[in-house]
Amino acid sequence: MSNVLIINGHHYYPFSKGKLNATLVDHARMMFERQGHSVRIVSMKEEINIEQELNNHKWADFVLFQSPINWMGVTWSFKKYMDEVYTAGMAGALCEGDGRSANQPKNNYGRGGKLSGKKYMFSVTLNAPEEAFNNKDEFFDGKSIDDLLFPMHMNFKFFDMAPLPSFACYDVMKNADIEADLTRFTAHITQYF
Repeated sequence: MSNVLIINGHHYYPFSKGKLNATLVDHARMMFERQGHSVRIVSMKEEINIEQELNNHKWADFVLFQSPINWMGVTWSFKKYMDEVYTAGMAGALCEGDGRSANQPKNNYGRGGKLSGKKYMFSVTLNAPEEAFNNKDEFFDGKSIDDLLFPMHMNFKFFDMAPLPSFACYDVMKNADIEADLTRFTAHITQYF
């Protein structure tokens, strides 16, 4: 069995208390534990210990990033987590600097990652309806959810992690269908574990 790290990137807002993200995290934890995987969960509500988080990433075979999308990106507390933990990881825990060397200062940028063989997945919740994506006539100009998550994908490519297909719960503030989302989430995770 494998080691699974689940990071709950939710940040409390009066209009978004985090119940859906917490439900998805708990649902994933139960699914993984039922299959015999070891699970660790980190929440942005906790005080972050950078060394422990670096160890969590080295320990994990798979990282599930659960986060709401807020202003077209992850929450500020999740971004702070990444800024602090991943910057510290550049000293050798997660990667060797930016991958370049003094001998080849123009080559191999982003190729110093030390997490080869590890996989990750994004699971996000959005106010936007699914129909706003992959349609040139709608808000995102034909872009996909992964286009929106492109900077996040590059973070984990930097560490040489491999992506699994992303999952999204759409329209969660105006037309939520939690039962259908949980059914889709279960089916999505089950494809890979």
